[in-house]
Amino acid sequence: MPDASGQRKLTVLVPFLNEVQNLPMLYERLSAVMATQPEALELLLVDDGSTDGSAEWAAAKAKEDPRVRLLRLSRNFGHQIAITAGMDHAGGDAVVIMDADLQDPPEVIPDLLAKWREGFEVVYAVRRSREGETWMKKFLAASFYRVFRAMAKVNVPMDAGDFRLVDRKVVEALREVRELHRFMRGLTCWVGFRQTAVSYDRAARHGGETKYPVWKSARLAVDAITAFSASPLRWTVGVGLVACLVGLLWSLELVVAHFTNPGGYERGWVSVIAAIVFMGGVQLVSIGMLGQYVSRIFEETKRRPLYFLRDQPPTR
Repeated sequence: MPDASGQRKLTVLVPFLNEVQNLPMLYERLSAVMATQPEALELLLVDDGSTDGSAEWAAAKAKEDPRVRLLRLSRNFGHQIAITAGMDHAGGDAVVIMDADLQDPPEVIPDLLAKWREGFEVVYAVRRSREGETWMKKFLAASFYRVFRAMAKVNVPMDAGDFRLVDRKVVEALREVRELHRFMRGLTCWVGFRQTAVSYDRAARHGGETKYPVWKSARLAVDAITAFSASPLRWTVGVGLVACLVGLLWSLELVVAHFTNPGGYERGWVSVIAAIVFMGGVQLVSIGMLGQYVSRIFEETKRRPLYFLRDQPPTR
């Protein structure tokens, strides 16, 4: 809400894990950018279990600058949960979500704010280019978005990450969604409201190591698809039906061969083993896919809190 002077506030939500090399530069660039904007700044730093001095730097900066707030999770809960915790404690009329590695340039924020002032309630940043990333990661990312859009029927924009601005109304809507396996960029699109895009060139990481290697990105992709679509289950049914049809046709071929050419059909163990391996693979894949969904039901029924804080941050 606007303060007593009528000035609106922007919360810049930055989840971080071991980003001591990047946080000081992020703070300087963000402060310079927001000095040119009419909105007041709240910088909400969410520590997701850092061990390199990042949290200590953030705590010192919060004492020095009243615009900075530090939210410390009790352990590493993961990037998507850290974003959720920040949403729960953000006090701005709008919230910009961005990473601490400076791949998402703070200089793009005025473009996001301009669209917000026009009346849009979700403004996502779409990457024109991705500096410093391998062709394999770019290919897998592009493939994921296409598969996700086809399976989940959620209009997630292509080449857009978590870097985006959301209005207070969207923040309140997202606070009501408390599922454990979270894909925030999908949830932001799912809740609706007026949405638009701003294009930018994504920079290379300023320092440190990526927190999303290929295996972790793949796990996020699985969480995203299973959270928004039951298509994998339907696919396993289809694969099972095809396997049954193949087995039926093969059996008919053996029966016909037995009567049309008695004793001429070569019997061997290779074909039998191949059939067993094929059907066994189909069954294991189907059971594994079903297990993914069942395990998520099991975890959701526990109704555990999404995260815990080391201490309650002061409200400003």
